[in-house]
Amino acid sequence: MIEISEPARAYFSHLLRTQGGDAVGIRMSALHPGTPRADARLEFCESGDLLGDEWSLDCGEFTLYVDGASMRFLEGAQVDYRTEATGGQLTIRAPKIKGAEPAAGAPIAERVQYLIDAEINPMLAAHRGHVALESVSADGYVALRFGGGCQGCGMADVTLKQGIEKTLRERIPEIRGIGDATDHDKGAAPYIPR
Repeated sequence: MIEISEPARAYFSHLLRTQGGDAVGIRMSALHPGTPRADARLEFCESGDLLGDEWSLDCGEFTLYVDGASMRFLEGAQVDYRTEATGGQLTIRAPKIKGAEPAAGAPIAERVQYLIDAEINPMLAAHRGHVALESVSADGYVALRFGGGCQGCGMADVTLKQGIEKTLRERIPEIRGIGDATDHDKGAAPYIPR
């Protein structure tokens, strides 16, 4: 269930009245759900924008449509609007939007992907870089592929061995080794040239 406070309902109703056109309600969806970059999106929607898989909530003067694929991430969300001296502030609290860490018994690939999304890539983003999971072998060897500022970076080996590998092996003891599957010669904008 999604909760929309009375001030938020009044705010949306006002926006829809001033919008004009054929807007039938507000559509809510999750962007990048299950990752640290997750965010909620609200937008006006017309009947032609609806896909038919939406969950709908009758809010009196309007209907809130929640994207079907986003529903599990937005379940329990609270939408509020507060008037302040400098204007108004709309807030959305969605406790499930960033997902949950996989259980210890989950497949290695799932746990590695979660750590990449939740911890490793946010740190690499400071250097305009990122890493992607290439593969996990049956015997516990993980292959990663660097991109952005990490592809071709002179410090990629240090990042892999002292940062990423250390983090992954501490958190996922079943990992037997981690390798770099990146073609570093094709790095277009390395953070530190080789």
